[in-house]
Amino acid sequence: MSPSIWQILIVIGIFAILFMGPSRLPGLGKSIGEAIRGFKKGINDDEIDVTERSKQVEGDDNTAQNASAKQKETES
Repeated sequence: MSPSIWQILIVIGIFAILFMGPSRLPGLGKSIGEAIRGFKKGINDDEIDVTERSKQVEGDDNTAQNASAKQKETES
């Protein structure tokens, strides 16, 4: 018979109290919560605008083509 998830969480909690100490557990919980909130916010805020990026890439390509054309003209 395998242990349930609750049994595993209880054992992890007991080890956390023994090794970390009860005074540091609230701070640890707070920092984990802030990290999760920041991760969720980052995922929701990072919407990539594909059209903006494609315009930048096209502009970079045109700049590179213009530079190579000017270089060929000066070599001639």
